[in-house]
Amino acid sequence: NAVMAGCKPEYLPVVIAATEALCSHEFNAHALVSTYGPSPVIVVNGPIRKRIGMNMEINVLGHGNRANATIGRAVKLILRNLGGLRPGEIERAALGSPAKYGACYPEFEERSPWEPLHVERGFDRNDSVVTIFSLEGSPHQIADQTSRSARALAGSLGFGMECGWHPKTHNVGDVLLVISPEHVDTLWRDRWSKDDVRRRIQEITSRPVRELLPTEDYGGLGAMPEQVALARGRTQEQLNRLMPKFKSPKNIHIIVAGGPAGKWSAVINGFGDATATMPVSRKIEEVV
Repeated sequence: NAVMAGCKPEYLPVVIAATEALCSHEFNAHALVSTYGPSPVIVVNGPIRKRIGMNMEINVLGHGNRANATIGRAVKLILRNLGGLRPGEIERAALGSPAKYGACYPEFEERSPWEPLHVERGFDRNDSVVTIFSLEGSPHQIADQTSRSARALAGSLGFGMECGWHPKTHNVGDVLLVISPEHVDTLWRDRWSKDDVRRRIQEITSRPVRELLPTEDYGGLGAMPEQVALARGRTQEQLNRLMPKFKSPKNIHIIVAGGPAGKWSAVINGFGDATATMPVSRKIEEVV
């Protein structure tokens, strides 16, 4: 499958580690067959990024780099050819996304003032690591060319992220936020950490439960109308309680990547929560 995808031999350790993560109980690859259409999204960290020539800068989430493209494609072919994940059969995505062809991105660690993703997840900085997520796949860009403070910019990121699933669907699980170099400069100018950004996103997206219930003017995803909620025993106090977009700040996974110019970041929205799928990291074992 790696050969059919166009991988060079030196890419194989990444493909193997990603496949091991894909097959883990925690990741639960069965969740990928949902009608919602999530895809495996792979983030690569550590020295192997440069060693195999991955692109982490201009057009990082797009085309044009062999390693990025073929590693992601190899994992999808493994799912298709070994797992039977073919449209109309096990694959039941109503719409799908371009990420169904493959999605693999390295973090631009050298451009980040923060600990990279794999270090946050318990690995050494010099380890090469893959982390696999079950996500919508297609990035949603968040533009902010005017914010000059970390607080304002993180607020914009939060508003942009609130559209995931449905703007009124809160208390959701994992999401991947890709922050561009220009945006990270604004955040770091005020010495904001990743946790500061996460807290601001939770703050700016917090809404009273009452506002998240469907009405005659707009629906939602799985929530009951207010009158039904009250009839089923919900109290006014419960309906006034603030609920942030994500279950926990820890569900907001942040990496830095992208070209040097452009005040746009991107969010790749998640699928479900830990009851359905969890991000899984595996160390890449290289053959010396």
